[in-house]
Amino acid sequence: MAENRDQGNGQLERDAIRAMRRSYGEGGLESLPTDPFAAFHQWLAEAAQNSFIVEANAMVLSTLGTDSAGADAITTRTVLLKDVSQGGFTFFTNYGSRKGQAIELHSQVTLLFPWFAMERQLIISGFAEKISAYESEEYFATRPWSSQIGAWASAQSAPLSSREELEQRFKGASEKWPEGAVVPCPPHWGGYRVLPISIEFWQGRYSRLHDRLRYERPNTDSNWEVGRYYP
Repeated sequence: MAENRDQGNGQLERDAIRAMRRSYGEGGLESLPTDPFAAFHQWLAEAAQNSFIVEANAMVLSTLGTDSAGADAITTRTVLLKDVSQGGFTFFTNYGSRKGQAIELHSQVTLLFPWFAMERQLIISGFAEKISAYESEEYFATRPWSSQIGAWASAQSAPLSSREELEQRFKGASEKWPEGAVVPCPPHWGGYRVLPISIEFWQGRYSRLHDRLRYERPNTDSNWEVGRYYP
């Protein structure tokens, strides 16, 4: 009886999931500026003005690294865009983190901006490279004191025995650099700039006839070409 009940609950859940469906809007994506960065800034500004989007600069980063057995493994996490300059998109992290180690092995990454409230998503594929130490230090100096201390306290992606251990590391760093003191940028912390070879703008449309406009180039030194793709 219990097994039958579990199967029944499973079917109800599947039915509920399959019923999760919405009809997208009429507004379409007819054209974009010839410069993909100009188009990106336009969409980012619109996302930032939308009260239903919590963090317009949040983006999903996917990397190709290795698992504990040494096999290839794709991992995904959310990071924050902090700069768009010099032909790329910059985020900051601990270089010894899982994402940092993966990028050292395979520099090709993807970024996804999931602006669901606007029925939009923006997908970037490109190559990540470290920015200069000067750029990292310059940005680090603008971070809130607690975030600066957190960068020293966290051995990002390393095993952690307890929450208390992390709190103690934070306390130790905060005592070394009390609030108001100049906190140096950790040598293991800094930025990556993603230089794109593909930027796709996706706009949800009725009947699943979504609009997809993609800027593409064979390498980061080439000119962009834009094409429309089937949804």
